[in-house]
Amino acid sequence: MRNICVAIWGFGAMGSTMAKTLLKKQGVEVIGVCDMHPDRVGKKISQVLGVPLNGNPDVTISDNIDQVVLPGKCDICIIATDSFVKHMYEKAIQVMEKGVNVVTIAEEMAYPLAQEPELAKKLDEVAKKNGVSILGTGINPGLVMDLLAILLSACMTDVESVRCERVNSLSPFGPTVMQEQGIGMSVEAFQKGIADGSIAGHVGFAESVMMISDALGLGVDKFAQQMAPIVTNVDRKAPHGFAKAGEVAGVRMTGQGTKEGKVLVDMIHPQQIEPEMEGTQTGDYILLKGTPEVNMSIKPEISGGLGTVAMCVNCIPHVINAEPGLRTMIDIPVPHAIMGDFRNYVNPAKRVVKE
Repeated sequence: MRNICVAIWGFGAMGSTMAKTLLKKQGVEVIGVCDMHPDRVGKKISQVLGVPLNGNPDVTISDNIDQVVLPGKCDICIIATDSFVKHMYEKAIQVMEKGVNVVTIAEEMAYPLAQEPELAKKLDEVAKKNGVSILGTGINPGLVMDLLAILLSACMTDVESVRCERVNSLSPFGPTVMQEQGIGMSVEAFQKGIADGSIAGHVGFAESVMMISDALGLGVDKFAQQMAPIVTNVDRKAPHGFAKAGEVAGVRMTGQGTKEGKVLVDMIHPQQIEPEMEGTQTGDYILLKGTPEVNMSIKPEISGGLGTVAMCVNCIPHVINAEPGLRTMIDIPVPHAIMGDFRNYVNPAKRVVKE
């Protein structure tokens, strides 16, 4: 039986770590990589990754996705390039029109109906037309501040409200995330970035809120979010970001999903590089008020970088097996770590690459 064939579009911090993870797995192989960075294009993945290939092909990184994702040769493509639906939309269409499934870590793709209903409809139509599925996932959105709360509600007979809090480190993430969070900016520049939209802060609150609301039937009719800078008192350096004392080291995000003015879904999310340098301990917390009340605490936080990689990799069989169309985390079976052969988790009839 042939291995599950995976292509990766975007070979930065997230995409390259996904490749390293897949190289260690059984029954799956990386058959192509697309990236636009001039320092990576034309190189073998072994040169970039610096890890054993474990029998995987040492493919050359290309800047042309048409040379990477070939019809009938690839089961699924991981897209790890963008955060917003409107930015990754054309990429997803291009891959799906080749008859290849898509899994992406674009945050808004976790629940694109929340803010991009028209593009979501088009993605669904193209996926169905080509007999493939597309899913957005990650650690957050995708698990900690949405799916996990939904799963915990299964033991409740009544849910009055949902409160999710994630205190996390941004240090594992790449340059794109650092830019979106305004890391290293002055407070003045940060505020201007909020005003002109260049500072995104955490992307995904609206998606998490509406995923929870739709799953539980809460009927949220309004969403709002707030953003404030976290200013560091000491120099902080992460692998892909730096903030000196007095500059922005992160963002405190809050958001609310309300119905008739009552907060039903409450989101609290301070995130920053190297939080421990000023005594902030990371953690994930969920409070579900209702019958019975559920109060969950995970300390320290679930790793954001590796968590996102794992969610994407572990969802690969579910995306391949899914019915054609746009899918979300509440549409697929419960995700879990895959320690065995990936081929044992995939329906052969659903594979793009045939024997």
